[in-house]
Amino acid sequence: MSLRGKACIVGAYEHPLRKAPGHSVARLHAEVAAGALADAGLTKDDVDGYFCAGDAPGLGPIDMAEYMNLTRLRHVDATDTGGSSYLLHVSHAAQAIAAGKCDVALVTLAGRPRSSGTATGTRPRSWGPDIPNDAYELPYGRTVAAAYALVAARHMHEFGTTSEQLAWVKVAASHHAQHNPQAMLPQVVTVEDVVSSPMVSDPLHRLDCCVISDGGGALVVARPEIARRLNRPVITLRGAGEAVKHQEAGGIDLTYSAGRRSGAAAFAEAGVSPADIRYASIYDSFTITVVVQLEDLGFCEKGRGGAFVADGNLISGVGRLPFNTDGGGLCNNHPANRGGMTKVIEAVRQLRGEAHPAVQVPGCHLALAHGTGGLLGTRHGSATLILERA
Repeated sequence: MSLRGKACIVGAYEHPLRKAPGHSVARLHAEVAAGALADAGLTKDDVDGYFCAGDAPGLGPIDMAEYMNLTRLRHVDATDTGGSSYLLHVSHAAQAIAAGKCDVALVTLAGRPRSSGTATGTRPRSWGPDIPNDAYELPYGRTVAAAYALVAARHMHEFGTTSEQLAWVKVAASHHAQHNPQAMLPQVVTVEDVVSSPMVSDPLHRLDCCVISDGGGALVVARPEIARRLNRPVITLRGAGEAVKHQEAGGIDLTYSAGRRSGAAAFAEAGVSPADIRYASIYDSFTITVVVQLEDLGFCEKGRGGAFVADGNLISGVGRLPFNTDGGGLCNNHPANRGGMTKVIEAVRQLRGEAHPAVQVPGCHLALAHGTGGLLGTRHGSATLILERA
């Protein structure tokens, strides 16, 4: 069954805080939920579907439904693929709506890694003693940054990609973040600034890495007939795809991501091509993440990502593919260390014409949002959405 036209995003909200020491995670979830519902012109009593992931406290949808007093739920989903979860949730909400399981679906994300002092990038961490891979990888220093550095090093070896080319991703994000009063890093940086910043995990420098922030975001997905009754632009889901990639019993190729398959599925369902996309929200946990995903999504040939992002090609009003016009995870925020939610929110802003005037893409009617969750260098999930303004 095609999801094309089956559901619309009617509400979107990003929490304004980047550090929230006085908030609980549950409170952050509730505040972003209230914000997204207000944006849609709906109330909690309209919600009959709820979607959350591993960032939600306790038993996820059970505890959060009670905390937010969602009394009309008849469908819940706690699918967790890390930072890509919330794009999957939009797709899964559309599937549930098309199947008659719910009419109005709420999706929330929230977390406090900055306030809790979580250093996710440079220290080995385990998600639990029973994770089958940890015993074989953690003793060798697997960290988040190191896993992405492996991808960057391989990409450089295979295709001649340079640190200066990767730096252009950060430069573009900073040009956009300067217009975002809530961005953690609003200062414009240069290629030289990036390559001169301290090395974190060779070949990735500090400015190649995303920020760590508190906060969160929420989305409301509804039936098209409900969307048309609300006083908001109608943003329709035109296509969606999801995929996972792992080490394939040692046969892993570090030069591509699961986005190769999730993107192909989304474009096929939408009936459009990368050349039709006016704006792209691309997961930017690290600069190399963007380069690999642009290739896998078909915006350029494999191995040409470095050249594609160079010389300002991702800067709104300058390049031919504006990306992450809120500053993205590299400069704006990365709530709960999961950046997929904010990718959808900024795509919705662009399609509504509500992005900052300095970065708004003129006549933006077709946008892509893409997320990655897990580690690009080991195992991860990808999700791709094609969104259209009706």
